Amino acid sequence: MADVEQIYEQYFQDVYLFALSLSRDQQIAEEITQETFAKAVKNIDQFKGNCKISVWLCQIAKNTYFKYMDKQKRFDLGNPQEKMQGNSLSMEQKLIDKTEALRIHKLLHGLKEPYKEVFTLRVFGELSFDHISEVFGRTESWARVTFHRARNIIQDLLMEENR
Repeated sequence: MADVEQIYEQYFQDVYLFALSLSRDQQIAEEITQETFAKAVKNIDQFKGNCKISVWLCQIAKNTYFKYMDKQKRFDLGNPQEKMQGNSLSMEQKLIDKTEALRIHKLLHGLKEPYKEVFTLRVFGELSFDHISEVFGRTESWARVTFHRARNIIQDLLMEENR
């Protein structure tokens, strides 16, 4: 196994950009990146070598980010004044958007892998197909086809619900 410092220098930028694509916030991305490397050093003996180190690190970063977001949701009580502002039309639109997003999330939850994860990384993580292919250690065309199939499955399920 290469020196930890060398791995950090070689993959820091990739992991940071991946975390930034998930969070869309520089501070959160830096925090996730640092925690990713701390976890990687702590668990380096669990790296089996069946994938690229960058893929392994991005998987750690993804799990770290989702765990971070779960914690944020639990502690985010929201600003009561913020909730009271805005006209009823925008409030209704927000409810419709949230309801639709919840429907899609529920359908997404029922999808099999890798469809679920590829769709999530593309739509919610806003990753390029190239980055998704790196995460899975597959080709870019595989990522495109998998995403397209996942999208079609979700669209079919939404149409079935509306019948």
